[in-house]
Amino acid sequence: MSRTCKENKTHLPYYDTPDFTPKWEMSNTKTFHQIRPFSLINQQNQTFTEKNIEGKICIADFFFTTCPGICLKMTNSMADIQKEFINDNEILLLSHSVTPDKDSVEVLKEYGKEKGVDFKRWKLLTGDKQEIYDLGRKYYFVEEDEGITKGNEVFLHTENFVIIDKQRHIRGIYNGLDPNSMKDLIRDIKTLQKEN
Repeated sequence: MSRTCKENKTHLPYYDTPDFTPKWEMSNTKTFHQIRPFSLINQQNQTFTEKNIEGKICIADFFFTTCPGICLKMTNSMADIQKEFINDNEILLLSHSVTPDKDSVEVLKEYGKEKGVDFKRWKLLTGDKQEIYDLGRKYYFVEEDEGITKGNEVFLHTENFVIIDKQRHIRGIYNGLDPNSMKDLIRDIKTLQKEN
């Protein structure tokens, strides 16, 4: 899945519902959906909150280090994005662990070193499981596009990547396993940079 702006190359839509219906204008910026304040821990054992993403365009995904399937491909896709924007301080990559009980700071740090993660550009995040699942499902909508609301007891597993802008608004969702969708994502990041 890739929901991007095809007809308007100079402006990305906004999304405020799990079905990802594009909105080309925000009716009320004060009440429009945005990623809520949060508190997690990065691979360098530093508290990481919404204040750390101020002034950044972020690409978020949800993974776990012991995943035998899709997560490795997603990590490779994120590595391609890192490479594309390696010298761009405006771009920040956020990978949230969905098994924070297993993905400790030490595990994430080692995983990051193995996968060539630039710790300045790409944050591997752990913390409270309920916090991560709530963010993923109710704020990033990474699974909810399926039309089924799931509780925290149901494992969160998705290939979706999400772009959020500097105001923490969702601006696109992409399939992290699809090379064409990843090309769309990179193009849309550049569109968003021009918009800002």
